[in-house]
Amino acid sequence: MSEQQRPQDETNAPVFRPRKNGQAQTVSDELAAWMATGWADTERRDLEPVEQAAHTARRRAAISAAFPGDRLVVPAGQLLTRSNDTEYPFRAATNYAYLTGDTSDGGCLVFTPDAGGGHEVVLYLKPRSNRDNGEFWLGGYGELWTGRRNSLSEAADLLGVATADVTTLDGALRSDHGVTTRIVRGHDAALDALVDELRADADEESRAKSAQLDEELSVTLADHRLVKDEWEITQLQLAVDATVRGFEDVARALPQAKDTSERYVEGTFFLRARVEGNDVGYGTIAASGANATTLHWTRNDGPVREGDLLLLDAGVETTTLYTADVTRTMPVSGTFTDVQRRVYDLVYAAQEAGIAAVAPGRPFMAFHEASQRVLAEGLIAWGLLEGPLERVLELGLQRRYTLHGTGHMLGMDVHDCAVSRQEAHLYGDLEPGMVLTVEPGLYFQPDDLTVPEELRGIGVRIEDDVLVTEDGSRVMSAALPRSSAEVEAWLAERLPR
Repeated sequence: MSEQQRPQDETNAPVFRPRKNGQAQTVSDELAAWMATGWADTERRDLEPVEQAAHTARRRAAISAAFPGDRLVVPAGQLLTRSNDTEYPFRAATNYAYLTGDTSDGGCLVFTPDAGGGHEVVLYLKPRSNRDNGEFWLGGYGELWTGRRNSLSEAADLLGVATADVTTLDGALRSDHGVTTRIVRGHDAALDALVDELRADADEESRAKSAQLDEELSVTLADHRLVKDEWEITQLQLAVDATVRGFEDVARALPQAKDTSERYVEGTFFLRARVEGNDVGYGTIAASGANATTLHWTRNDGPVREGDLLLLDAGVETTTLYTADVTRTMPVSGTFTDVQRRVYDLVYAAQEAGIAAVAPGRPFMAFHEASQRVLAEGLIAWGLLEGPLERVLELGLQRRYTLHGTGHMLGMDVHDCAVSRQEAHLYGDLEPGMVLTVEPGLYFQPDDLTVPEELRGIGVRIEDDVLVTEDGSRVMSAALPRSSAEVEAWLAERLPR
């Protein structure tokens, strides 16, 4: 909260004054006194812990064991200003939510070393709005403006962790200068600065050492998140199932999209995400026609035309912040042209090869290599690349038309565990409980003179979410059709006749 919104009186206690459209307003003493009285006790008691409380407790114990003797600071993040006195929708930092189950803004989880070699873990949160000083109805951030918050006692019961008022966090961190402190950086600038102040690094060498401490904390958290527990897999399946329904919504809405633009596709999917989850897990890509050759086309302002392909890359994020990530490329008319089908079927064959390579004990990169091999073989057969195959793959020549890797880890982030150790991820082996995407694609740019004119402007990607199981893998998004014939039959059932 800015100083302008929360001025201080002579005793340095916060005094809240009402504001409307950024302008201060006068409050009479009589109104202020009246607003402080006549409110019922709404404290909730005997609350049951949230579903993931046992899992977050186990995660905190594992992170505690990984850093004996160190103080760990894991912020939730703060509201970000969109313009003037409006903010972007808040999304809690992933590691914070992973360790707490809390998704509110302004919080911070702190591990403080104890005498027994473990940690005292305290979750610092905003308490209920103060009704004595008027915070609850003045200033723009009180509960009458933004909604009721959990009390500290309620939060402790729900989340299964000790809680404290976040306004005491500064003093708690300053209380022990001798302890090594690590922080998950980049989510709360004020806490980053406070930890830097406490470290008082005097030279470049000590600053580099502190940066390494912080990086080790982030990397360790990412390593721990690589393998999902049963509860997380259930959450991911919920996200995928809602995403499937969102794709069905879009198929039924294609006639309206043709009358408007790609925005109608984006909005249709967003409605499903907000009804069944927290939000979309990333910016929806609703790319029709040549826009599908742009990998991250999120403008979504182009036309949706009969005869074109629509590439939809979208995922629902659950209220617990687990996201799906699915792509389908569908003919707007309901039927592929011959050349569209030829491209689509090659991508489908590459995806089949990639999914077949997903199994425990296999190298993470095996599915990418299997998919790229199929795509390269097809491009050579079409005369777009000159073989032999091994030369093309060694030089990566197929990347002119395939562009990106074939997939990534999936979880609370759409590109999950991106900072994990490479030997545990990119160059490691798959383990049961890992979830990844398999998403080969072909993209023929509209101005690419190395391909026949009939291919220019065609972009196709097929993406599914795949769980590594004890004996192989399971396609979590299998409810959506994948082959060209299945896509056409699926559309025929949903498009108006």
